[in-house]
Amino acid sequence: MNTLVQDPALASLASGTAAAPAITPDDVPHMVLLGLIGSGIQQSLTPSMQMQEGREHGLRVHYQLIDLDRFGGSPADLPTLLFAAKAMGFAGLNITYPCKQAVIPHLDELSDEAQAMGAVNTVVIRDGRLIGHNTDGSGWARGFTRALPQADLARVALLGAGGAGAAIAHAVLRLGAGELRLVDADPARAAALADELNTRYGAGKAVAHPSAASALPGATGLIHATPTGMAKLPGLPLDAALLRPDLWVSEVVYFPLETELLRTARALGCPISDGGGMAVGQALGAFELFTGRPADAARVEAHFRGLVMARMAAQA
Repeated sequence: MNTLVQDPALASLASGTAAAPAITPDDVPHMVLLGLIGSGIQQSLTPSMQMQEGREHGLRVHYQLIDLDRFGGSPADLPTLLFAAKAMGFAGLNITYPCKQAVIPHLDELSDEAQAMGAVNTVVIRDGRLIGHNTDGSGWARGFTRALPQADLARVALLGAGGAGAAIAHAVLRLGAGELRLVDADPARAAALADELNTRYGAGKAVAHPSAASALPGATGLIHATPTGMAKLPGLPLDAALLRPDLWVSEVVYFPLETELLRTARALGCPISDGGGMAVGQALGAFELFTGRPADAARVEAHFRGLVMARMAAQA
């Protein structure tokens, strides 16, 4: 005797007594194609954040890593990659090292923020047009102000004047920093950024320094925006003796969340802001640009930190 209990609707379909329900376009989640162009991006958490938040909005997000290292590519391949993304109906692309500046000549339009910063980390594709945005600065500012709402911005030292550093430089001056001290492995790049910032925000707002040892005395805060401290590039970006308990420290690296810099600063009693805040802020801005829908900040942050913890546990 067959004891299987069937759904009545299924039973009626099997017996031919009812017509199969029609599948309408509203029954199928909207597909959103996204991608990330950069080098060495296989460990990026961006795909998971964007896809998970898409599911929360009833979207089917496919996020493709376009890793230049995997096919021996370089920024010279950007025209081909951007054309392919348009042809395949991508809604947009995230852009990371080494393409944030190189992508600009290939775009049709830039947001005011991307134009000011001279770097793009998000490209929205609409009606065949490529529109460049930058969520680095706003992403950093969101995380920083939540972690250190009372931070003294009188004199801020910034290590790193590349794409992320330049975006943060604009953001910290917009937050009201009195003086921004720039340090970069390429002194000419730091000097050029200082000139640009002074033109936009007022003479004397930014000063290029030859080293962290020169920039940190008297500084009220330190922002670190170089790759040093990443899992694949461990270590301190400066002499630990330069840190002081009265100096707040903001980190951009998010894997690991507690870099050697943050661990050292925490032990000294420095107020700290980890790189997770910027990573989440970037993702929130990009999701809204790509989909036109506001992401849930608390939900995205919880998902991100869960991903980081799971990855660290797996590597322990």
